[in-house]
Amino acid sequence: MSRIARCLASLKEQNKKALVPYFVSGDPSPETTVDIMHALAANGADIIELGIPFSDPMAEGPVIQLAHERALEHNVSLSQTLDAVSEFRQRDNETPVVLMGYANPIEVMGYESFVKRASESGVDGVLTVDMPPEEATEFSALLKQHDLDNIYLIAPTTAKSRVELVASMASGYLYYVSLKGVTGAGNLDLVSVEENLAVIREITNLPVCVGFGIKDAESAKAISKLADGAVVGSALVDRMRDAEDAQAAIDAGAPFLRSLRDAMDSE
Repeated sequence: MSRIARCLASLKEQNKKALVPYFVSGDPSPETTVDIMHALAANGADIIELGIPFSDPMAEGPVIQLAHERALEHNVSLSQTLDAVSEFRQRDNETPVVLMGYANPIEVMGYESFVKRASESGVDGVLTVDMPPEEATEFSALLKQHDLDNIYLIAPTTAKSRVELVASMASGYLYYVSLKGVTGAGNLDLVSVEENLAVIREITNLPVCVGFGIKDAESAKAISKLADGAVVGSALVDRMRDAEDAQAAIDAGAPFLRSLRDAMDSE
């Protein structure tokens, strides 16, 4: 059983939901990445989504676009991101790590080289925003060979037939996008989320984590009542963006994450 499957199964047994923070590797600086990962794990993160810096992160709103820009100004690469995961694993061999990014950096490295390095580094899953299932056959096969989960996005506009296709290729969990638009945009429509999760659960038994629009403890708690996990990105990244060192980033982000964890665990 993979770390992701083990983590989500354990949470289900405890009647708890996954808290999944996202931030971009190398933001606010390359030296802070590993320390931030450890701090997130210590303050309630069940799974960490680590963004791969990219020049055209099309699914992202302004907050995370700027995070990618800051990371790229420091020349943080996919290779350095994998090195960060490897360093993280020296002290934490339990917290699942998912790399979230776009196809171009992976294709430049080469599918086989990337998957081999990701596996050796201790990555547990990959979410490639702009790689639809029709184009992912080779990549999915390589991920499966190395016991890495292939995680897909599902949007409010995704047709039921396409949900079936995505679910047939996905593993680990599905990432349901709670609203139309980019990260950090809009307000949660909980009725719509609940209705769409019901459709997804008719099709697959995979856990479903919900992201986009989770801004505070209240919204995280509301989502945790409906989904198997809550993904928070922009609200966390925005708090850490001006940090000058790892401790400042942790001081800005960790209490916020802890507030979400406490809210999700409260009755």
